[in-house]
Amino acid sequence: MINNIYKLKSPKYFEKIYSEMNINSDVIVRPKYLSICKADQRYYQGKRESAILDEKLPMALIHEGIGEVIKDNTGEFNVGDIVSLIPNIPHEKNDYLSLNYLESSKFRGSDFDGFTSDLISFKKDRLIKLPEEIDFKVASFLELVSVACHGINRFKEISHGKNEVLGVWGDGSLGFIVSLVLKTYFPKSKVIVFGKHRENLNLFSFADKTYKINEIPEDLVIDHSFECVGSLSSQNAINQIIELSAPQGIISLFGVSEFPVAINTRLILEKGLTFLGISRSEREDFIEAINLIKSNPKMMSYLSNLVTDCIEVKSLLDLTNAFKTDNNKEFGKTIIKWEI
Repeated sequence: MINNIYKLKSPKYFEKIYSEMNINSDVIVRPKYLSICKADQRYYQGKRESAILDEKLPMALIHEGIGEVIKDNTGEFNVGDIVSLIPNIPHEKNDYLSLNYLESSKFRGSDFDGFTSDLISFKKDRLIKLPEEIDFKVASFLELVSVACHGINRFKEISHGKNEVLGVWGDGSLGFIVSLVLKTYFPKSKVIVFGKHRENLNLFSFADKTYKINEIPEDLVIDHSFECVGSLSSQNAINQIIELSAPQGIISLFGVSEFPVAINTRLILEKGLTFLGISRSEREDFIEAINLIKSNPKMMSYLSNLVTDCIEVKSLLDLTNAFKTDNNKEFGKTIIKWEI
C-alpha cells in the first residue's frame, strides 16, 4: 500500500514523500490532532547545528498527537478507537533503565519519522485508548503531560521528605504543565512559579505564588526546584535556582539547551544539591497522565487554556502556516487538526 508522508526536507520547506506501507503491521492509525512543540520548531527554523540537520532531514516532524485506529491486526483495538500515540520506539528491554533513556531507543520526530503522515503503523503497546470524556485538543499534547509525570515521579523517588516550598522556573507551556502536575501531586505544598512575562504568569492561577525573576524576595528559600526554561536562558535560571535552593535540594532539569551552559558548581557542592535530568517518557507515564486528568477534572479546564490555536491542515501550505503561526506566539500550544 502506498502511503504519503509529509517531511521537512530543509528548514521551512516541507515535501510529500510516497512510501510503501505494510498493512499487516500491528495497528494502522490515521493522525487526528497533532501538537507542535519547541523541538519541532527548532528543526523547522533550522536552529539545530547544520551537521545535525544534514543527518536527520528529510524527516516527518511532530511527536505529540492522537489518532484514529483504521486497522488492527492484533485484536487490541476496535476500528474507530481514538488513541494516544507514544513516540518512543524501544528495541530492547532493560532491568535497570527506563526505555526512554536507552541509547537503542528511537524517538519519532527526532531520529525517526514523526506523525505528519496519512497513515502510521504502530506496535500495539505504543498506543493507549483514550477515555471518551477527554478533550481531543488537550489529548494531542498528552505526551508533554506524561513527561511531567515521569519527571516528578523520579523526583519523588529520591527527594527527602521536606516539600513545603516547590519552585518552577519557566512561564511557558512546559512550566505550566509541570507546575500544574506538581500542585496536583502535592496539594499541601506551596508551588511558586518564576518567569519573565507577567502576562503569562497571570495564567498560572492554580499556583500559590508567581514572581518575575527580577522581583524575588531576598529571604525566599526553595526546598526543591524544576527548571523548564531551556535554551541559553537556562544558564541564568539554573544559577538563580542554585542560589535560592535549600541544602540538599533536588533540581530537576526539563529544559533543553543546544549549547553548554555554565553553572555555579561551588555553591552546588556547598549545599549538597542533586541535579536530576529528565527527558521524554514511556507508556506507564502516559497511563498515569490519563488517569491523573480523569481523577482531577479541573486539570482538563486548566490544560485547555494552553490551546491558543487550532488549525485545520489540508495541504503542505496549511502545515507551513501552522508552523509560522506557532513561531509567532509567546505562550500556548498550536494544535493541528489533521485533514490532509
